[in-house]
Amino acid sequence: MSQTTPRPDRPAAARTARPQLDPAGRAETAADDPSTVRWRLDLAYDGTDFAGWAKQPGLRTVQGQLEDRLAQVLRLDRPVAVTCAGRTDAGVHARGQVCHVDLPATVERHGQRLALVDRLAVWLSRALPDDIALRTAQVAAPGFDARFSALSRRYVYRLWDDPAAVDPIRRRWVARSQQPLDCAAMAEAAGGLLGLHDFTAFCRARPGATAIRRLTRLEPVRRPDGLIELTVTADAFCHSMVRSLAGALTLVGQGRRQPDWLVGLLDRPDRSGEVPVLPAGGLTLEEVVYPPADQLAARAAQSRRVRVWECEQP
Repeated sequence: MSQTTPRPDRPAAARTARPQLDPAGRAETAADDPSTVRWRLDLAYDGTDFAGWAKQPGLRTVQGQLEDRLAQVLRLDRPVAVTCAGRTDAGVHARGQVCHVDLPATVERHGQRLALVDRLAVWLSRALPDDIALRTAQVAAPGFDARFSALSRRYVYRLWDDPAAVDPIRRRWVARSQQPLDCAAMAEAAGGLLGLHDFTAFCRARPGATAIRRLTRLEPVRRPDGLIELTVTADAFCHSMVRSLAGALTLVGQGRRQPDWLVGLLDRPDRSGEVPVLPAGGLTLEEVVYPPADQLAARAAQSRRVRVWECEQP
């Protein structure tokens, strides 16, 4: 679908006001600025043909498509900024992505000023490409921030290790192991990584960033059809962490490493060259969990603090 060229005579009331930050770092909501409303958007997408979530010049990305289509259907002068719960890499899929966006409270249509509450989901669903689906669009609760209010993210990495069991219909979201995998050995190795650790060995380095994360679930399970599903849940993830964890576990499953090898990697001060990063197509963001509405703002403030090492509490 082609983009609509912004009209120079667009009324000021239909333009998106930039959200301002209060001293706690929270974006203003309708209670602070009646001309804008913060929306929560729940999305699913097939990441195969996207260069990741984050908007990049000249590349097709989920954020770029979403921002352009919002500006198009609302007839805004410029794209609005959309913030997601987890920035997926190129080729990674999502069934439970969550975003927020600050939109004007009303828009101009056919000479009438219309509220968005009953219209945004319909307009946006019709405008999005076939590989993005809008699950819900609703006015966000006060204090909601898609990224910082989240308590946890749950990913699933899916693998075939038996050529005879491969289902070509699911080839875009399941990766292949060239060797059979011992799922029990993988599960034994996974247990040693649970808890609060520095996962630098499993992450692509970013200047000024920390790799301290609380991993609450790392569970490989073989389904009756032979598919292996590795479920990974943490408060947050650093770049390439899930695919690196999956890669390390496959080495154990193939018998090339012992289960206690993974725990030893936690002592490394830098990225481990021994850990393979598995293909993006096997990974899906399944769910983002948030606290009750009255705790959203407090959770966002807590998450914004830089993670520092702390001892695991009993």
